[in-house]
Amino acid sequence: MKVLEEGSGELFMNPDPDKARDHFKKKNRMMVNKVMTVKEAVQKFVPDGCYVAIGGFGGVRVPVAAMHEIVKQKKKNLGLSGHTATHDFQILAAGECFNRCDVAYIIGLEARGVSKNARRYIESGKVACVEWTNAGMAWRFKAAALGIPFLIGRQSLGADSIKWSASKVIECPYTKKRFATFPALYPDIAIIHVNDADIYGNAVIRGVSIADEDLARAAKHVIITCERLVDTEKFRSDPHEVMIPYFCVDAVCEIPYGGYPGNTPFEYFSDEVHLKEWLEVEEDPQAFKKFLKENIYDVSNFNEYLERHGGMARMEELKRLEFLTS
Repeated sequence: MKVLEEGSGELFMNPDPDKARDHFKKKNRMMVNKVMTVKEAVQKFVPDGCYVAIGGFGGVRVPVAAMHEIVKQKKKNLGLSGHTATHDFQILAAGECFNRCDVAYIIGLEARGVSKNARRYIESGKVACVEWTNAGMAWRFKAAALGIPFLIGRQSLGADSIKWSASKVIECPYTKKRFATFPALYPDIAIIHVNDADIYGNAVIRGVSIADEDLARAAKHVIITCERLVDTEKFRSDPHEVMIPYFCVDAVCEIPYGGYPGNTPFEYFSDEVHLKEWLEVEEDPQAFKKFLKENIYDVSNFNEYLERHGGMARMEELKRLEFLTS
């Protein structure tokens, strides 16, 4: 196969499916109880230096409780998939937890504005960045889920962004046309927030799922955070509802409102007041340090964080708002 061009970006993870299989063939596929606290899950499956991929889409189903725990445990030198990253990126940048990032969408919180602190961190030179498109990152997870080293596509060919990626432009052996390659991405750990899960890790996502089905199959380890634990019999009676099967999953953490202040479809709307507060306080680095201390470092658990922002009364308001806008 003829290579016509190569991007200048670094490939952070090995796309070789056989290397990944060396791990997957040893993975325990028994149906065992995987319930643990988010603190235990992060301690066990997120070592310093590993590559982390976050589920959800933009501000939807962000596993915020797990992001807080990564910052609290002061994890460092992580690799990060900046696929559709918004508040998750903002939190991890606040803790300076990562030093390399595959970039598709970062720094912005969509229509809400730009995270000043995240921008400062990326512009500091402390983070090695490689550019991809959103679709390109999704193709990378898809390739890994399929157990192949890359997929091809035409996105990126019409822009300079491919020069800053780790893609190669190849000549199709059948048509002689140009295609970009998107190498498989096998994260060390994926963290995905879902609506329902059972104790074994079978998980249900309601609303937009983006690439999470492929991500769960691509990652070497998977932490599921869920709004609620449900009995496995619920899934036996309606098995097609399960998007992530138990044999992909290593830890299950029940954290009601674990995506707050983001939106979890059919559960609660985003807390726009608190997200605005994050963006505004980042203007002043000293005020932001105090804010992080009050909201992450000095908070005993995620329930206490919720209490600091209105508690169950506020969560009920966000529930009502979600159903009014659905």
